[in-house]
Amino acid sequence: MTTPSEPSPAPAHRIAPPNDDWSGYGFDTRQVHVGESDAHGYNARLTPIYLTAGYRFDSFQQGWDRFSGEEPGQIYSRNLNPTHLVAEQRIASLEGGAGAILVGSGQAAITTALLGLVGAGEHVVSTASIYGGTQTIFQRTFSRLGIEVDYVWDWADEGEWDAAIRPETKVIFTEPIPNPRNDLIDIAAVARVARRHGIPLMVDNTLASPYLTRPIEDGANVVVHSSTKFLTGHGAALSGAIVDGGNFDWAASSRSYPGITEPPAAGGPSLLERYGDRALEVYLRQGVVNDMGPALSPITSFLLQQGIETLSLRVERHCDNARTLAFWLDEQPEVGRVDYAGLPSSPHHDLAQRIYGGRPGSVFSFSLAGGRAAAEVFYDALRVFSRMTHLGDTRSMALHVATTTHVGFTPEHRDRLGIDDGLIRLSVGIETVDDLIADLRQALDAVRDAGL
Repeated sequence: MTTPSEPSPAPAHRIAPPNDDWSGYGFDTRQVHVGESDAHGYNARLTPIYLTAGYRFDSFQQGWDRFSGEEPGQIYSRNLNPTHLVAEQRIASLEGGAGAILVGSGQAAITTALLGLVGAGEHVVSTASIYGGTQTIFQRTFSRLGIEVDYVWDWADEGEWDAAIRPETKVIFTEPIPNPRNDLIDIAAVARVARRHGIPLMVDNTLASPYLTRPIEDGANVVVHSSTKFLTGHGAALSGAIVDGGNFDWAASSRSYPGITEPPAAGGPSLLERYGDRALEVYLRQGVVNDMGPALSPITSFLLQQGIETLSLRVERHCDNARTLAFWLDEQPEVGRVDYAGLPSSPHHDLAQRIYGGRPGSVFSFSLAGGRAAAEVFYDALRVFSRMTHLGDTRSMALHVATTTHVGFTPEHRDRLGIDDGLIRLSVGIETVDDLIADLRQALDAVRDAGL
């Protein structure tokens, strides 16, 4: 019979607890660790998936305090779930924001953030090159709510901005890497316009991700993501994120943002007075997200966390592959034009070099010299590139823009955006680049063999 061993004496040295403050650590470290905690003391290395719709209150008073905002904490998973908190804190850290909120999709993130700041009879000014789906939201849905949107075509022309901005303008909206043509925007320049007019700048950072650029550092006030894309990275789950930069002076603005600056209840403090630089995040969470219910599944936020852990590794390969393909396509006789800002011939080349080190993301377009007929033959010949509407996935994808994301635009609008009938958008994945080149080459051969 084995005699039980004596308990080990207490160690003479200090046993360090796991780290829980990741401020000051590098991007790669923060993308793996920020937000994780062991709330229940089981020492689980990964945050559990909290599949619960609601939460018990300890007392009558706690229920009252949580609904009144006196005490932070869970009420219902429609607007706050412990699994979400990890990804929310992680994304806020990577973007350099004061806080973040997860919602059900990128479109939900844009809609939620804008509806928190803009109402009927008010106005948004946007750069014209934004994603076609966002323009569709503005034209089809926001217009029915009495919200107008006007577009600036030359972001470098301050006179055009001044002419577009009105007293009722409440938000400026833009994207640093527009989809599909990789025609870059200098966020710092647009932020100067926004500051001069006292208007918050909202930036959709989906295509860049915080690994390539962090708009808040350049003066943006709100950042949104379709976190379905690069942040998750594997195409398995829809989600969206809103980041509050915590850097806009809501009280000093000449424009009215009552949900933030006015007390929600008579005699009480405003959200700005109570929460300071997190006032917008809290307002969107307690107000728009709670009221409209664009809720995210905890399973999906767990998948998002897993994706963020490898963000920098994936984006490095995405960008390397995209650069190789863009330069290769630029030399092919079947190709009439390549819209990739890293090319020396691009009008956006200087920005690509200054901001992105010559690697401006991995979503770009090219136009086949043979037009629509050539595009159809090319598209149908692809075998490694998936024919689908999505981007930011580990897998490479191709899309004919004029007949999909921009099919509802007039020909005149598409022409002004540079979206011709031969245009193909690529979202370049992380496969072996020689295999991607071979697939593009055999599809171009099909175009040549068809006499197009």
